[in-house]
Amino acid sequence: MSVEVGSKLRGKVTRITNFGAFVELPDGSTGLVHISEVANKFVKDINEHLSVGDEVDVKVLNVEDDGKIGLSIKKANEKYEKQAQKKRSESFESKMNKFLKDSEDKLASLKKHTESRRGGRGAKRG
Repeated sequence: MSVEVGSKLRGKVTRITNFGAFVELPDGSTGLVHISEVANKFVKDINEHLSVGDEVDVKVLNVEDDGKIGLSIKKANEKYEKQAQKKRSESFESKMNKFLKDSEDKLASLKKHTESRRGGRGAKRG
């Protein structure tokens, strides 16, 4: 069984470091899950998420010429994949419309706040 980019495999955590975890794959090779690829949220301490001996599902991100294998636990998760597809499928026009609406709302709020601090447009000065 060869390790190919994009394939999802089940492996066993063999070693944990401060930058990631080494996972032994079914074919006997070992890959690295970088700390940023462990969970969908910020991971300060990898030991809170993984332990040596844990069985984990991983997705192969890359295989270098020197044999190094990059893995991801979060991308092996189907829920993560569906969220990523949804983000990718959102059209440029819908993103731009949302941005414009948010910008107009922020400008209106800022304008309202600024005018009230200055006394408004028609404020009488006496």
